[in-house]
Amino acid sequence: MTNPEPKQPHQSTMLSFAGDIPNIFSLAGLLCAMLGIYYAILGNFPVAIIGVLWAVLFDWVDGIIARQMTGRTDHHRAFGGQLDSLIDIVSFGVFPAIFLLSYGNFSPWFLPGAFVIVATSAIRLSYFNVFGLIDDSTYMGLALDNNVIILSFVFLFEGVFSHSIFAVIIYIMCMCMAALNVAPIRTPKFAGKWFYVLTVYVLGLTAIYVWIVWSKFQ
Repeated sequence: MTNPEPKQPHQSTMLSFAGDIPNIFSLAGLLCAMLGIYYAILGNFPVAIIGVLWAVLFDWVDGIIARQMTGRTDHHRAFGGQLDSLIDIVSFGVFPAIFLLSYGNFSPWFLPGAFVIVATSAIRLSYFNVFGLIDDSTYMGLALDNNVIILSFVFLFEGVFSHSIFAVIIYIMCMCMAALNVAPIRTPKFAGKWFYVLTVYVLGLTAIYVWIVWSKFQ
């Protein structure tokens, strides 16, 4: 008489993780980033920036909720971390690359810059997934979400320059931020009360960019 085979441990389905509340907010951020990419391709840059600003906010929210929730399994935490990292490459790597290409009228001269943005984002996220934070409040290099936060502010001054000059300014700025993303420097991790600062920032810039879009139709 043969011994019965041991029962295999229950393995959750992929879609079951999508119902985890932090992951729902992560996917909401992905939707915002995709909308940002869509409108960047169309050349509607104010709306594109609104999309990525909300992607940043949802990226912060999912982490806050994940840390406060109880009863999540190790698998849920690991899955959430991987999902968040993959969404970050879209929101803070692919989006700024597409934004730069589109603002440069998809000129071949802007293609190397777009590659550098995506490549440094992938390198940074891979490094962070392996080594994590230096300590509880310090990153190695500039966090990727800072790139689009800075870009969103700088783009308010687009009207001060001609399109060609501002395209060069954006190009240079993106390359500088990409260098800082992978630089061996210590940068602070903004958390806690900084979330309220970010929320006010996102709401404020959203209102400004909505006004910019609305004024163009008047």
